Amino acid sequence: MDGGVVTFIIAIIIVAVLIFIAIGLTGKRGHRFNVEEYQTRFLAIENKLNKDNAATFPLTIINSDKLLDKAMVEMGIPGKTMGDRLKRVGDRFTQLDAVWRAHKLRNMIAHESDFELSYRQAANALSIYKQALKDLGAI
Repeated sequence: MDGGVVTFIIAIIIVAVLIFIAIGLTGKRGHRFNVEEYQTRFLAIENKLNKDNAATFPLTIINSDKLLDKAMVEMGIPGKTMGDRLKRVGDRFTQLDAVWRAHKLRNMIAHESDFELSYRQAANALSIYKQALKDLGAI
């Protein structure tokens, strides 16, 4: 084989490897969500928050957190847990610190049996999850 042909083949292989590495590092940024499904699911969560029924407060947070985690998994953001995925999400959220606070609130609900959640906390976290889902393009 001619030296120029070998060099050309090697260059093609190197370019292909670099493309695969770039795709792997960026995740599935071009991912298309079923926006209607996510909007319907989030609206159902939002509508269950009832100021006069404290039992709805924690469920709203837990279900919003699950929906955001589902979106991050669907995008291909790596990690075993949502916390792991939040560490790797990069600049996709306009308010990453707020998303972390909402997720930590969810963890307090899930792991502290005596934790009491106010309507204001629930409504605030719900708006944070909504913005995060918008940032990802899910809603």
